[in-house]
Amino acid sequence: MTMYGIKTCSTVGKARKFMKENNIEFDFVDYKVESVDEEKIGEWLKQIDINVLFNNKGKKYRDLGLKELNLDDDEKIEWMAKENYLLKRPVIEYGDGKVLVAYDEEVYKATFL
Repeated sequence: MTMYGIKTCSTVGKARKFMKENNIEFDFVDYKVESVDEEKIGEWLKQIDINVLFNNKGKKYRDLGLKELNLDDDEKIEWMAKENYLLKRPVIEYGDGKVLVAYDEEVYKATFL
């Protein structure tokens, strides 16, 4: 299992805490250290909808003025690869290519326990 996110993100912190408290082993990839490319994002999008992955609520989205650009899906993928802060966090790869985005304790319990 691999969790992708930013160590300083509060939502990522909740997800990491859940995993540790439940003795679930995982690798962690910090976007600040190792960026995620279009290929990886494409793999995730085989499992989840782009609107689940693309963070249009965050500060980075507003700072970049992306709302005004009315991005199509290909442009969203390009932007997420260029600016990993546009990916909702955390992204968890588990099982056989499955992907889970964001933190919801009940979903985590049903999925991982």
